[in-house]
Amino acid sequence: MVEEIKKKTVKKHPPRRSWFRRFGSVVKWMFILGILGILFASGAVAGYVTSIVKEDPVRSEQFIQQQISQNSITGFAYFRDGSPIGQLRTEEDRRLIEYNNIPQLIIDAVLAIEDNNFYEHNGVDFKGTLRAVKQKLLNESVQTGGSTLTQQLARRVFLSLDRTEDRKVKEILLSLRLERFLSKQEILTAYLNKVPFGNGSNGYNLFGIKAASKGIFGQDNLDKLNIAQAAYLAGLPQLPSAYSAFNGLGEFNETAFNRALERQHLVLRRMLEENKITTSQYDEALAFDIKSSLAPYTKKAYATYPYLMLETERKAAEILLTLNNGKADVTGTASAVSTDSTAAVTVGTDDSAARLEEARQQLMTGGYRVYTTIDKKVYSAMHSISEDSNNFTKDSKARGKEQTAGIMIDNKTGAILGMIEGRDFKIEQMNYATQMVRQPGSTMKPIAAYLPALDAGLIQPAGILDDAPIILKDGTKGFHIPKNANNRYQGLVTARYALNKSLNLPALKLFNDKVGIDNSWAFAKKLGITTITDDDYNAQTGVIGGLRYGVSVEELTNAYSAIGNQGAFNDAYMIEKIVDSEGKIVYQHKVNPEQVFSKQTAFLMTDMLRTVITEGTASVVKSKYKHFNDVPIVGKTGSTQNYGDVWFMGYTPDVTLGMWVGYKEQINTLQGDTQKHQAQTLWTKVMNAVINKQPQIFVTKKFPQPEGIVKKTVSAYSGKLPTALTDKFTTDLFNVKYVPTESDDGISKAKYITYNGVNYIPLDGTPEDFLKEQIVVKREKPIQDLVKELMAAFPAMKEHEPIAYYMPADAKTDYPTEVDPRVDDGTAPTAPRNVRVSYSTGKAVISFTPSGSSDVVGYRLYRSLNGGAFQKQAVLMAGETLVFQPGTPSSVNATFYVTAVDVAGHETASGSVAGGATPTPEVTPSPEVLPETTPTPGTEILPGGIPDDPGMIIVPPAGTTDTTTNGGNAQATTNSAGNTAEKH
Repeated sequence: MVEEIKKKTVKKHPPRRSWFRRFGSVVKWMFILGILGILFASGAVAGYVTSIVKEDPVRSEQFIQQQISQNSITGFAYFRDGSPIGQLRTEEDRRLIEYNNIPQLIIDAVLAIEDNNFYEHNGVDFKGTLRAVKQKLLNESVQTGGSTLTQQLARRVFLSLDRTEDRKVKEILLSLRLERFLSKQEILTAYLNKVPFGNGSNGYNLFGIKAASKGIFGQDNLDKLNIAQAAYLAGLPQLPSAYSAFNGLGEFNETAFNRALERQHLVLRRMLEENKITTSQYDEALAFDIKSSLAPYTKKAYATYPYLMLETERKAAEILLTLNNGKADVTGTASAVSTDSTAAVTVGTDDSAARLEEARQQLMTGGYRVYTTIDKKVYSAMHSISEDSNNFTKDSKARGKEQTAGIMIDNKTGAILGMIEGRDFKIEQMNYATQMVRQPGSTMKPIAAYLPALDAGLIQPAGILDDAPIILKDGTKGFHIPKNANNRYQGLVTARYALNKSLNLPALKLFNDKVGIDNSWAFAKKLGITTITDDDYNAQTGVIGGLRYGVSVEELTNAYSAIGNQGAFNDAYMIEKIVDSEGKIVYQHKVNPEQVFSKQTAFLMTDMLRTVITEGTASVVKSKYKHFNDVPIVGKTGSTQNYGDVWFMGYTPDVTLGMWVGYKEQINTLQGDTQKHQAQTLWTKVMNAVINKQPQIFVTKKFPQPEGIVKKTVSAYSGKLPTALTDKFTTDLFNVKYVPTESDDGISKAKYITYNGVNYIPLDGTPEDFLKEQIVVKREKPIQDLVKELMAAFPAMKEHEPIAYYMPADAKTDYPTEVDPRVDDGTAPTAPRNVRVSYSTGKAVISFTPSGSSDVVGYRLYRSLNGGAFQKQAVLMAGETLVFQPGTPSSVNATFYVTAVDVAGHETASGSVAGGATPTPEVTPSPEVLPETTPTPGTEILPGGIPDDPGMIIVPPAGTTDTTTNGGNAQATTNSAGNTAEKH
């Protein structure tokens, strides 16, 4: 019973499993654990990768294509003939190439050293990556990069070049994505256009295989590269700075070159291993003298032509800005002017300045080709003058370097052929020819006075202008009385003579009175002067250089070129066309002349400017210009107060050249005759040099004369038709529309008396011997009126000259319009005193102290010979010099006394005599001229009576003849007015 129970309670064990079943169980669990490990590791890797790329954007196919195809491309500037000026300003040289133009040799060399499995992988070469990792971990002596070409491209286009582990992950993922959207050809082309190759022989950083070929071997055509050169280039992208044979200045670097040569040998070995070249080709490439094939050192364009490259950049950027704004065929205009007299015209608002900078960057990186109007020979000839220090005065410690600027413009088109922008770019980078504004002095007279007056028929070359003072209001001085450079007022002169001698007053009267300031500035603006401000409409001296800011050399020269172009204005330009990187012309300048004034006006102005050189202030040009027989020239001088600036604007039938000389700061003035005439001197030297170097520019041998120009003889008093009374004439050219039809009303016959240099109508009772009856001049403003204005202004002026200083040279010929202001006081005048006689050159000179009476009309001189009766010898008008010179020789025993005579004829003799015994005077003796004496010459100046008076002798044009004679022409006389200044 008990045994049965024990049997029931004994546990039954399952049979033991086999060894195979136990092994299978272990494998199963290991597999499960492996899967779990893989999943965990994958999750960890995925998490790690996700953490790296979570902020990295997912780039679309369109974005990738756009970024890959986007390249900064180097732009270039060219001379007028298409020869290169140089590369637009950047430290990089980038030149694009298409896949079809890449030689197979280049592709083989690059792939052999950089990515020999390029066509097999999908962006990442895992074998290469593992190999690179192994080499790095084991610190092997030879280490190869694990990055494919695709990875390198992804890194350069989309990622930072910093070496980080994060970047490597992003690089691999981007490479896989690039391979999805881009073909192998596209990847390879993009790589060869974007990778750096070090510096070229001109110092620029080279990007892309085409720029490398040109910069390192001077070869534009990649097909002409040999195996050695191709291998050399292929090895550079790994470490372009370490392998660069040239530094940033374009200088040869022997150490770096040797490193690059070792790299080239490695490339050649890899090409041989990959069967891209044969053994014989390998040996030949190793033997090739790569050093001798390097490009020669060349200066950057910004070192060779720094001013010109910057000006090209500036003007081209302005054009791109206007194109971006939707405007066509304009180059941008200034909206504001700097208050600094030497500063450039600026763009204006911050926004426009920012947009201009964007346009400049677009120009720098867009691969544009900018074709300028600059003639290389002209530019070189001009700079041969400005770069020769012998042509300038020595540098001054106080004033600095004497500066100059010049610009030459084609009259027919407005094209700028050449310029002098400054003397030393290292000292001053601003372009003095285009960016500086300075006071123009008298070079503004033709533009704002004579041209508008000629065109409106207000004046002709033979027209008469009055070189007499005008009185202008002055806020600080009360009144201002402008002066001429020669400190004289010459009275009635022709317009031609006034311009020849650069007289200020005639120009001021045209500007203020005949033409009017508003019309004058409107006219100047039509000729391209953009710097006129609102303040200038209140500047009565603006026409002689009294502007708020001034003008630029470019704009003033441009205005003069319209005269040479027969009145048709072309806005000056320097950019002929701009071509984009695809060869499309995005900008082409169009010549669009505007007829601002008539051809007849242009011809008359030209002829007047001709005599500025032959008879006027441009004497230096006349003496130093060498091509009068071949190339006709005309021009105008100009200078500012104290010679802070000097100018010469001159032109031929084909070109206009404007020159300025001064210092950077206008307060530093030019000194001495050499500096004061420096603009003329340099103008002449530049013209002589340009004509010698580029004579084909000067094809027109004379200024063309249009129809409607006639020669006419007119009165030299009024510029009108002569009458029987006219005794002085001038012959000159006229626009037939404005030949005078009225008769001479500028003179008349009158009886008058002179007091303080002014002619008056005499009072009844004034003695006849003090009266004059002859031809007198009737001017627009009588001298009597001028005297009144002067006397009214003097009290308000802090300083002024004596009234006699302001009297024009022909004041004594003025027609009297007012009665003698002196009033008889009813008594005889007080007697003159202190009569003295002295002898000069053997002739008697009698001086005395004047009468104190206010109504004295003048003085009489009486003489006694050998004790005989006294006889009247001469008279002097009150207010004249108190000296008689009767011509009595010292050998004669003569005694003299002087009487004072008032307006009523009362006479009082001097209480003393000079010379011999005490006289016994007769009462009112009659005058008598003895044979041995000479009467005192009359002091009056009759019209036409003083042949050397430049204010009265009107000089007819050289070579002219009288075509409508009504009397003889005046004898021609030259009289230099001098170039010292207020402004001329």
